[in-house]
Amino acid sequence: MAYSRDDIDTVRDRTDLVELAAEVTKIKRSGRSTMAVCPFHSEKTPSLSIDGARGLYHCFGCGKSGDVFRWVQETQNVDFAGAVELLARRAGVTLTIDPAAAKRRSERERLVEATSIAVEFYTDRLKSGDDAGSARAYIRSRGYESDVVDQFSLGYSPDGWEELVHHLRDRGVKDEMMKRAGLASATKRGGVVDRFRGRIMFPIYDLRGDTVGFGARVLDGDGPKYLNTPETPIYHKSRLLYGLNWAKSDIVRQNHSVVVEGYTDVIAMHTADMPVAVATCGTALGEDHLDLLRRFSETVVLAFDADEAGVGAALRGFERSVPGDLDLRVAQLPEGRDPADVVQAGDASLLRSAVDESVPLLQLRIDAELARFDLDESEARSRAVEAAAAVIALHPDAPTRRDYARFVSRMTGTDSATIEGLIGKALRGQSPQTDQSRDTPPEPSELQHTKQFPFELELLRAMLVNDKRLVSLDFDVSLFSDPQTIEAFPTVAGLLEGLDAGTVPEL
Repeated sequence: MAYSRDDIDTVRDRTDLVELAAEVTKIKRSGRSTMAVCPFHSEKTPSLSIDGARGLYHCFGCGKSGDVFRWVQETQNVDFAGAVELLARRAGVTLTIDPAAAKRRSERERLVEATSIAVEFYTDRLKSGDDAGSARAYIRSRGYESDVVDQFSLGYSPDGWEELVHHLRDRGVKDEMMKRAGLASATKRGGVVDRFRGRIMFPIYDLRGDTVGFGARVLDGDGPKYLNTPETPIYHKSRLLYGLNWAKSDIVRQNHSVVVEGYTDVIAMHTADMPVAVATCGTALGEDHLDLLRRFSETVVLAFDADEAGVGAALRGFERSVPGDLDLRVAQLPEGRDPADVVQAGDASLLRSAVDESVPLLQLRIDAELARFDLDESEARSRAVEAAAAVIALHPDAPTRRDYARFVSRMTGTDSATIEGLIGKALRGQSPQTDQSRDTPPEPSELQHTKQFPFELELLRAMLVNDKRLVSLDFDVSLFSDPQTIEAFPTVAGLLEGLDAGTVPEL
């Protein structure tokens, strides 16, 4: 049965995985996580970790992992539809059949089947094709043995125009289905030809483990170095990460993922016993990719080249905001070397150290901004502080912004209250660089206050009293919304700096 996606999401939201697990095994709560005796293998000491907030489980003993539906599938021996039905009855949710979803599911199965046939064709061609000599030479040059080829289902697309097309037709796949799967391209005469020719093939899998597309590297001749499957009903590059199907269990176990730039980087890290690596499929890392990763861990490490292009790739996509619920970090690699280069040179320990010693992404951005200016010059230092404040304002968490304000204060010698004021202005879309009101304040009649102005004014007055009862409160510029109180906050905070509680500042 194909049920409504909204109904399935409702069932998931209403199901407590911890309660579900307690019905079949012994559990022990420990903070956010719950440990349980794994029902999937024989053990006495609990090794199954259950994250009730995310609705996910992982066994450190046997490697089993999944969500509430997978739990029921595994423990009750039912398929996905059966798991949905069982949990729906338990949660009191009435399921509705989605005819369109049923049709899409049938089409999806045919598309996945056609793509899987292509994987077998390309892999067989790589291993035994007379025309695949240069492809096998490339594979050897990367240090890949036959076990790596098998593990990642690497392949070779022959240089002919209709090699795969003929093979798919022989297997009963229609031309229209080849085009919809992104395996063939239409010709002007109404026929179809192979989309991928003369390339090393990297199959791309979704979270279920279904083959949904390819990344293809050219060996010789013209064309882009990498050619990916176009957008199809089963292939959406903004919601796919190469390697996540293999890495997800280890990401849960190690509590972090590593995002690299290319398919060969993923393979290199997996073969070097760092099986937490994933890569985007020909696009920049985006919010949908982070949604995938945050299902398994809150820590995401970006491991790109240390050169200008690599650093740019790390920063791209976060010009407007930084996710506050993730620990987004950057591993700084040797300049001009990517993870595949490092591993192939026998320096896997160097790569592991870079990941272990990764720095927060926002700190990297702040460092990059400060590096653009000569901090020994007064005017340049002022511009550096303003640029850094604009970056800090991208983070949604006020305590984190305050910590970075102190960091910039130490780096530049500018008092933190001034930096917090600039952050507040950036938060509200005001440009510190074009602020002309500091020297020529408008007449009182021209000021337009927000509704919160009277309350914010009282808060500033309370701060100036410096009452001992306010010591435990953590005042921050983000508490203010009126332009005048935002501008006044750094001055008030500066007056209180260094004073003992109860000491009234001199005005």
